[in-house]
Amino acid sequence: MAALRVATGAGNWFSALALGVTLLKCLLIPTYHSTDFEVHRNWLAITHSLPISQWYYEATSEWTLDYPPFFAWFEYALSHVAKYFDQEMLNVHNLNYSSSRTLLFQRFSVIFTDALFVYAVYECCKCIEGKKAGKELTEKPKFILSVLLLWNFGLLIVDHIHFQYNGFLSGLMLLSIARLFQKRHMEGAFLFAVLLHFKHIYLYVAPAYGIYLLRSYCFTANKPDGSIRWNSFSFVRLISLGLIVFLVSALSLGPFLALNQLPQVFSRLFPFKRGLCHAYWAPNFWALYSALDKVLSVIGLELKLLDPNKVPKASMTSGLVQQFQHTVLPSVTPLATLICTLIAILPSIFCLWFKPQGPRGFLRCLILCALSSFMFGWHVHEKAILLAVLPMSLLSVGKAGDASIFLILTTTGHYSLFPLLFTAPEKKNLFLIGWKLSTSLAWGLWKSSVNSYSLSPPGS
Repeated sequence: MAALRVATGAGNWFSALALGVTLLKCLLIPTYHSTDFEVHRNWLAITHSLPISQWYYEATSEWTLDYPPFFAWFEYALSHVAKYFDQEMLNVHNLNYSSSRTLLFQRFSVIFTDALFVYAVYECCKCIEGKKAGKELTEKPKFILSVLLLWNFGLLIVDHIHFQYNGFLSGLMLLSIARLFQKRHMEGAFLFAVLLHFKHIYLYVAPAYGIYLLRSYCFTANKPDGSIRWNSFSFVRLISLGLIVFLVSALSLGPFLALNQLPQVFSRLFPFKRGLCHAYWAPNFWALYSALDKVLSVIGLELKLLDPNKVPKASMTSGLVQQFQHTVLPSVTPLATLICTLIAILPSIFCLWFKPQGPRGFLRCLILCALSSFMFGWHVHEKAILLAVLPMSLLSVGKAGDASIFLILTTTGHYSLFPLLFTAPEKKNLFLIGWKLSTSLAWGLWKSSVNSYSLSPPGS
């Protein structure tokens, strides 16, 4: 806090926040890490030791490469730094290898690549404008937004304890959002296209990008009532957007197309045999559905309406990633979850097209698409809630109503991440950090949001 006061006096509070959270991440280096640590170590080994033709076929470890090609190349680049730390981590056959140097490299790789996330937050802060400025630093919307994003409790858990690279990926998403607010549509589209080829979960919010860019970039004018001037459609802009998507996709998938391996790549990216629910259920609709099926099966057994020999033994709650059939309720297929997800996002897509509200309307649609996919998607991880929490942070500093929704979403969403922490010290200490951070920000967030701050393109 003393460092923050000094930096604040010099007008460098953003740098102090970024430095402070980086130091906290360094303190978390020796904490517990999940199997995802071995997942990414194995991917380092695969991309470094094997030719590209074997990347999506290698199956020595159960943690096969199942991210899009750009992330594979990202691991390949990291592996050429990793070899200077510990060459043995790059051996495909060294399963569950975890030396002290390997731990340091992988932890620092996450911290280092978070630099993109820090830059993205800085760009998002440029999109915040306020008619009134609070006297206290904790009431300034840019400061609050920076804390909510840089010190996001969920990212600290998922990336720097559980172990993943969500900060780097979220940085790409936030930067693309910032570019759209800054009316730099081509850059925003390019960044999102690149993001899709890093991690395909962002396909869930692609409809928001597609409709917004078509509505607000390809159509160049509106009528006085806000409806489209159909004669303002620009084929040149549409072709430009299409060209961006094509070139990025060609760069990502082209080598595997040349090797005739696209079916194999897609089979890894979309492994529907993993089952409806993740090993640790995300708190969504299908968790309630499966829980109801379990209750009904117990009641059925008690009333002797079901044959005990035909009822699976706790297959849904075994903690394993697997397919299972519901006992009483109809079993759910991947197609059914896709249809439910599409139905859930349709209202927000409809509003974005017929009742556009500029970039802010786009952001609302993106959040609703993320929440819809979280509630109804196939094999949803609890970590997917960050896809909605992070962009919702931008809305929370704009209006009191959005601030209230954000506080509920971030509290419940982050609480649902606690099953990722397996050991008592992390559970206790991280709970205290999260509770203190959330309560200290709540009052400033509320006060700032009622002072008519807005999220809008610079100069608008």
